[in-house]
Amino acid sequence: MKAIVATKYGPPEVLQIKEIKKPVPAKNEILVKVYATTVSAADYRVRSFTVPLSFWLPARFALGLTKPRNQVLGMDFAGVVEAVGKYVTKYKAGDPVFGLMGHQIGCYAQYLCLSEGWKLVGIASKPANLNFEEAAAIPFGALTALYFLREANIQKGQKVLITGASGSVGTYAVQIAKYYGAEVTAVCSTDKMELVKSLGADKIIDYTKKAFTKSGEVYDVIFEVAGKTPFSDCIKALTKTGTLLHAVAVPAVTIQMKWESITTGRKMVGGGPKNNSEGLIFLRELVESGRLKPIIDRIYPMDQIVEAHKYVESGQKKGNVVITIEHND
Repeated sequence: MKAIVATKYGPPEVLQIKEIKKPVPAKNEILVKVYATTVSAADYRVRSFTVPLSFWLPARFALGLTKPRNQVLGMDFAGVVEAVGKYVTKYKAGDPVFGLMGHQIGCYAQYLCLSEGWKLVGIASKPANLNFEEAAAIPFGALTALYFLREANIQKGQKVLITGASGSVGTYAVQIAKYYGAEVTAVCSTDKMELVKSLGADKIIDYTKKAFTKSGEVYDVIFEVAGKTPFSDCIKALTKTGTLLHAVAVPAVTIQMKWESITTGRKMVGGGPKNNSEGLIFLRELVESGRLKPIIDRIYPMDQIVEAHKYVESGQKKGNVVITIEHND
């Protein structure tokens, strides 16, 4: 089968299309014929090994010392079940599905295998009202947003601020926070304000003109998606009983969050999605009811993966960048 392979760390040009062995599902596994995947910030960071200095050593052990341990990148997928192992009960050949491989990656390929019940990955039936490209744009960003916002236990009418509101996680965070009844203030750049407004944001702050920390407003929940606001500034803009959600907390910030939680009782949440299949089913229901929609900036064919990575790494994208996976049929 064809796959996009990274045999070493480096710029987008290290990605090449090669023929590799097609996987065979084990007794508890599903073989998926992949039709679409995405390029996320996580993908280009793994490819280039762009990590904070404090993460350098553990990341090397986790991802590979001298080159990517798993040379086929890609976290999101949408496709059709090709075959199932004898112990698989929820899916059968021909079922359209979408999902998240997470840190296992492997979605930049024509086929992938995943376990039906393993909690570190997720799979669910594809939303009936989406095509494969649209479905592939959901798992990584929407599951991340859903996990954090659920941890905040948002109540109707609470004031929620979301940074990085025009990205993959941010565009879903705005929509999900509105679903829970929050008053949403979104932070983004000038050229992305109309998009964020269309997603339901009540207020928009253009960070190129004014930092949200200078407005004097305080919020019940701050979702630091972008990871670019100093921790002390986030705390100043938080109510005394507020919650800080931090999607990209480096070790130094994690320590600050723990200390803040101990000394003030405020809730501090880092980390990432856990049981993805349940979350995917919930997200599918939101999509099918018209309450959640994927935002796709660009769609690239498989042989333009280098250009796709360059574009995502530039920081210009809105929502998601999708890769279509071609098959001979």
